[in-house]
Amino acid sequence: MKESLNLRHLYYFWVISQEGSIARASEVLDLAPQTLSGQLATLEQSLRGSLFRRERRALALTDLGRLVLGYANEIFALTGELSEALTLAPSERPLSLATGVSASIHKLIAYHLLEPALGLNRRVSLQCRTGRTEELLFNLKRKELDVVLTDRMPGLEANDAFTVHPLGGSTISLFAAPALADRLQQGFPKSLNHEPLLANATDSPYFSDLMNWMSLRGVRMNLVAQVDDSALIKVFGREGLGVFTAPTVIAEEVCRQYEVVHMAAVSEVTEQLYAVTRSRNPTHEGVRAICEAAPTFIQAQNTSKNTKYPEE
Repeated sequence: MKESLNLRHLYYFWVISQEGSIARASEVLDLAPQTLSGQLATLEQSLRGSLFRRERRALALTDLGRLVLGYANEIFALTGELSEALTLAPSERPLSLATGVSASIHKLIAYHLLEPALGLNRRVSLQCRTGRTEELLFNLKRKELDVVLTDRMPGLEANDAFTVHPLGGSTISLFAAPALADRLQQGFPKSLNHEPLLANATDSPYFSDLMNWMSLRGVRMNLVAQVDDSALIKVFGREGLGVFTAPTVIAEEVCRQYEVVHMAAVSEVTEQLYAVTRSRNPTHEGVRAICEAAPTFIQAQNTSKNTKYPEE
């Protein structure tokens, strides 16, 4: 079995590297220079290499020493943060919140879903990971994440291990650059026939419903690009490369941020959003804030959106 690294010896090495000599480090550590030198030698023996070499009267790091110092800097920076955090009252300590967000969820929606957790009356340390829902659920099962935000209901097998919290839904809207939107206004929605379409993900739950909505109106758009990044697809749309979709609840923000036109809200097509957790009643303050506040936000936003181009 490989011998585990002695963190006390590593700390001594770290202090020596900071101070530049064993003599000065021994004063900081309140150890005899001979004792400190012996501890350093023990560490070098376990690492099977020298950490310092003498240059004139100073100590210089070897290649191995620089490698070890890089890790030691990270380790003792973290222990310093931990020591500082432990001096605080429990309510004053940073609350760590690890979230997974399905890549197909629009980033503006994701922000609004996470916002309640960031508004707690304590400091929150947020880590946000995006990816495919299946991968994020795997990370949730391994306890690497506290919650997964997704636009698709997990499969039956996954439902056995998780609790799904419905957050509400939004109708889907069509957007385009001003010049393209103006050209398509006359005769909408038949004017969409054979026009370029930018898809966020063709396997999104709402996409087949959108295609069916178009088919019933005799419309067949040309899929010119599939972009699984919800922010990038809006950039493509802003440049006039095609019509794209986004949840109606963020229509105003999409138009303002990307300088596009909200063409229509399609009432027959909705996107449902879910928070997935490991337990039925999450104890994490941040997760509870998301599950409790998101439905209210979505419902409030849904009541104020209208279709711009009426169907003919």
